[in-house]
Parts: sequence; C-alpha cells; structure tokens
Amino acid sequence: MEEKKIIENENTIQSNFIWDFIDEDLENGVYNCVQTRFPPEPNGYLHIGHAKAICIDFGTAEKYGGKCNLRLDDTNPTKEDVEYVEAIKEDIEWLGFNWDNVYFASDYFDYIYECALKLIDKGLAYVDESSADEIKAMRGTLTEAGINSPYRERPIEETRDLFRRMTEGEFENGTMVLRAKIDMASSNINMRDPVIYRIMKAHHHRTGDKWCVYPMYDFAHPLSDAKEGVTHSLCSLEFENHRPLYDWFLQVLDIPTPPRQIEFARMNVNYTLTSKRKCLKLVNDSLVSGWDDPRMATICGMRRRGYPADAIREFVNKIGVSKAYSVIDYALLESCVRDYLNTNAERAMAVLRPLKVVIDNYPEGKTDEISVDINPNKPELGKKTVTFSKEIYIEQDDFMLNPPGKYFRLCPEKEVRLKGAYYIKYASHETDDDGNITVVHATYDPESFGGETPDGRKVKGTLHWVNAKDCADATVRLYDRLFNVENPSDEEGVESFADNLNPESLITLENCKIDADLANAAVGETFQFMRQGYFCLDKDSNDNKLVFNRTVALKDSFSKKV
Repeated sequence: MEEKKIIENENTIQSNFIWDFIDEDLENGVYNCVQTRFPPEPNGYLHIGHAKAICIDFGTAEKYGGKCNLRLDDTNPTKEDVEYVEAIKEDIEWLGFNWDNVYFASDYFDYIYECALKLIDKGLAYVDESSADEIKAMRGTLTEAGINSPYRERPIEETRDLFRRMTEGEFENGTMVLRAKIDMASSNINMRDPVIYRIMKAHHHRTGDKWCVYPMYDFAHPLSDAKEGVTHSLCSLEFENHRPLYDWFLQVLDIPTPPRQIEFARMNVNYTLTSKRKCLKLVNDSLVSGWDDPRMATICGMRRRGYPADAIREFVNKIGVSKAYSVIDYALLESCVRDYLNTNAERAMAVLRPLKVVIDNYPEGKTDEISVDINPNKPELGKKTVTFSKEIYIEQDDFMLNPPGKYFRLCPEKEVRLKGAYYIKYASHETDDDGNITVVHATYDPESFGGETPDGRKVKGTLHWVNAKDCADATVRLYDRLFNVENPSDEEGVESFADNLNPESLITLENCKIDADLANAAVGETFQFMRQGYFCLDKDSNDNKLVFNRTVALKDSFSKKV
C-alpha cells in the first residue's frame, strides 16, 4: 500500500508543472523555441537518479520539437576524467536519447573569464585574500547576517590586477579567490558574496595547463546556459536556493533573454546508494567489483545486470515529475523490468542446481525433438526445438524422498510432468559416500508426450529440465539488492556499509546446466529461465565459459526476507 501511495502522490502533484511553465513562457512570447541541456560533471558514472534528469531534459526538448545538448561541467579538473565523459555518452545513448550537440563548460572558459572581468569593472567582484575558513565564518548563519570581508572595498584596478596575476599563476592554491559583491545580509546565504573563481593549479583534460584559475559551478552554470542559448534550465530541487544567484548573474551581466531555471524533485530509490563519494568507497574497498557491478544503482551496472532501457524509462515515467520529496520503492523499478521482460524476453530452460535423472525405460539412443514457444506473448516469433533423451537434469529442489504436505514435485508418491515432454515416476536413487543423492532413476509413460494421456489423467507438478546429452555448462550469478537498510545514504563510513550489506546480494552457482542454444547468446541478451527468473549473458563470458547474471526474479521476494 505504501508504494501505491507514493506513486499516487507523485502523479497527483505532477500535472507536469515543468511543461505548464514552458507553455506559459511560449504563450507570453518570452521564448519562441525550447532548448534544454543535460549538464553532468564528468567525475563519476551516471546512476538511476540521472536517468530521471535525462528523461526530463531530453524528453522536454522532444515534446516541444526543440534541442537538448549534452554539456559536461568540467570546471574541477582534479576530479574529472575522459573515462567518465565516454561513459556518460554511452549511458545516454543506451537509454535511447540523442543530443543535438556535445559541449563542455571548458568551451566557455574565455567567455566566463570575460564575464568575471565585467563584474570587476562594475564594482561587483573583488579579490579576497581571506582563508577558506575565514570566508566561511564571515558568511554567517541562517539566523545571523554575514560580515563584510576586509577586502570587500578593494579598488577596482587593484582587484583587476590581482585577478590577472592569479590567472598568470603568480599565487599559490588557496591564497586568494574572486568573490561576487552582492549582499552579506541576505536571508539567502548563497547571495552572501559567493566565491566565483579559485586558484587551482591542475592539468585539465581538455585545456591542458592553459588555466590555473577555474570558475565555480554557480558562476559557470548560468553563463554556460546563456552562451548555449538554453531557454529552460531544468535542475534538481537542491538548486532551488541557488536560483536567485543564477538570476542575479544573468541580470547584472545584461544577458538578453536569460534562461529560466525550473527545479524538480530528485529521484530517491530505497535500498540504493547514489552518492559518488560513497559509491567510490564501495569500489575502492572492493565491496563491489566496480562501477558496473550489477548490484550498483549506476546506469552501467543496471545495463550489465540486464535491465532494459525501455523499462528504466517506463519507471521514470511512472514516478512522474514533482517538487515533493519522496522515496520510491525499489520494487517498482523491478516491477517495470519484470513486466518488460515478460513481454519481450525469449524463454529457455536452465537448471541451476542440477540433479541427474535417468529414465530407465526410455530406449537407448532415442531422442525426441520438442517444439516450444520462443515467447508465448509473441506468437509471431514462432517456436524453437529442444531435445529430450534418456538422461536429463532437474533442480535438486524438485525431488524429495520424504516431502512435506502439498509437495507436488517428483517424489516416491507422485507423478510429475516434464515441461513439453512426458510424465515420469520415481523408481530409485543413487547416493555418494556421504549419503547425498546423486542420481534419481525414473520411468516414463510413452503415451504422455506433450502432457496428454489416453486416460486423461492430470498431474499438479510440472518441472523444467535440460537434456544431459547436449546441454551447456554455465556459471550463474544470483544478484539481489546490495543493502539490507532502506536508506544506506544515511550510513557513514565503510564499516557501516559493510554492516548493512545484504549477504545474499550475490550468490554464485557453478556447473549449472542450460539449453544448448544459449551458448550462442550475445552479451547483454536477456532470457526468462523458466521458473527461475530473468537472466542475461555477462561480459565475463568467453568461448570456454558462459556467465549469466540474474536480472530479476519472477516475483518480488526481497520484502519477505527483511
């Protein structure tokens, strides 16, 4: 009920207020077209929250026949890398979106620098030699006004000269900054003379060593939007308090037809972690195998796990656009994935914990060919053929010598149906030295092929199986949610991460038996393993080893375990 409540609230509040604002702007002639942008910082991999922003930014431009650019906010060279740039591009394209242009904030460094000089010449910026701690103390609190820096009234010419010398590398990191001169008594702390440039002697992945001063995000963001011709700057809600500063820069710099910033609520999904800093801890401390670990909430991790892009977009669509904080149940994402794969995934049989069954009365050398639907939801795909012979594998759990009540699988007292094949009955079994059952012997009814018998008898149990004669071996990784706590973002430190990891988030099964034709699967291709769930071929596969990842179970069982 809670999940339904959350969804209903999102859709009720939504009414797509972003589009309402845009409609109003177009109707009033504020803009005559729509242009948006998606502006991630290339300092990490995109995650499920970015998927919402991508869908909003690109989807809005698409709705209005406008443009959406990809702009990489590369204003902090110490944390950014070309690796992340390429990963961001790949993720956006995989989600099904195409940008009109690719830009970088660094494309505008000359322009942004000129804007800083204009502020200085207008008496609206000054070089401050206070330390970072001193500047922080001078800004005051939510209940106390800030105090002016002793450098606030520094003459324009002196500030211009110092800023030039900062740019030429004369001063060391942290010795001085350029601050906008706004209002130290403002109720909005962001307006209390924010830093707009700092010294950072670092190699930039695009501009090299040309610059040793870099603009702060709050300064670069509105100017980059304006330079590109963005009409509507769509941001997550944490930037709402920064909007007055965004607008102030555009106003005092006399930007014609300035962009309009509109904020929406971030996507918060329980049992996931999206903080780049904390995700990096997971990676660096080997709590996961990497940024694309299928348990991560990164887009590349979800792609590797087998989540379809269409399902992620449907998930974002169901959540809707709102300004209200909410936490979305991870089960909704899994439900979208499950629904999509149920409709589209090819069916296959796979035995994850194999137990050999020998059908004693099945003729030696005989083989039956069985025609099965590729996907019963898509009859147009037709059928495929699997083979059946004297020796097969079934799941260990599908046989018990002394079963409890209402056990309808193979046991001494019950007959079962093999999917698409015959009825079989238990005959005997073999054990190893420890008493473990290694082989079950059974008999079959030759007249029950396809599940029909002359006497019309029915059985309640239907088992999946694979033919021992021509099946393929595989490693199967059973993935589940990484955390046992709903909000791991509240947890600090690697120790608490480890404490709250789900010990069953990854179970690896070796020597699984799968349909022979799965050996021809492509990396990333997803199948429904009958009675098991949905699985995709992992990139770790090679000619000698098949590795499948569980994308999602057939039903949500996580909530029952916690």
